[in-house]
Amino acid sequence: MSLQQEIIAKLGVKPTINVDEEIRKRVDFLKEYVLGAKANGLLIAISGGIDSAVATGLCKKATDELTAESGKEYKTVGVFQPYGAQVDIEDSYAVARAFDLKYQIENNIQEAVDEMAIEAEYGLKQIGVHQHLSRGGKGNIKARTRMVMQYAIAFELGLLVVGTDHASEAITGFYTKYGDGAVDITPLSSLNKRQVRSLAATLGVPQSVLDKAPTAGLWDGQTDEGELGITYGDNSDYLEGKQVSPEAQAKLESQYVKTEHKRSPIPGI
Repeated sequence: MSLQQEIIAKLGVKPTINVDEEIRKRVDFLKEYVLGAKANGLLIAISGGIDSAVATGLCKKATDELTAESGKEYKTVGVFQPYGAQVDIEDSYAVARAFDLKYQIENNIQEAVDEMAIEAEYGLKQIGVHQHLSRGGKGNIKARTRMVMQYAIAFELGLLVVGTDHASEAITGFYTKYGDGAVDITPLSSLNKRQVRSLAATLGVPQSVLDKAPTAGLWDGQTDEGELGITYGDNSDYLEGKQVSPEAQAKLESQYVKTEHKRSPIPGI
């Protein structure tokens, strides 16, 4: 078995999908998990990007069906978490409107993140390192702060925290360990980016979100493809078992090997 075949098998990506069947399967998965956990519903952070928009649509469909079937209200709570002024936050609210979210929470993480960055820099000074945190280091604080906020809210409301990671992120490790990768359930995990986009069109994700360049939003001007140097087209082709350029294949496989620690259980002895 080639490394490509091994990666595809491990991540569970299909070469082609039936969009309606995939939506039904993932909605049922969410419903079963909510019932099994005896939770009151789902919490989803809505970034304004396509992944969280698709996850929001699946969550809302799942909780609406559970409410109709049981007579008890099951909630999907959408959380908006800008750092300071988020220029595209209207896209997050457009997603909430598109899926008729009744419950919405906005909390700005800037003050908490900046305070933690100051404390981290103070800690570094104590061992003789006099520097500001790197852009990536502060970006990781943002991602982890968002999850702390989400779990605090979810705990009080009896909700499960839903992740938006998918196979195109998993292969490159393009998420923050114990940040956006720290969730209760991931309904998109065996889809690549192209397939997520296919679900988005069927679910009714707003056009403004469909048209955006994918970004983690950790600093101004950051884009996924720019940071990784790999297009989502090549990424999706690779995960569908297609041939890509030797350069793209080498980058994808190198990223996969380098980030294995993110996908593996915590080692111990």
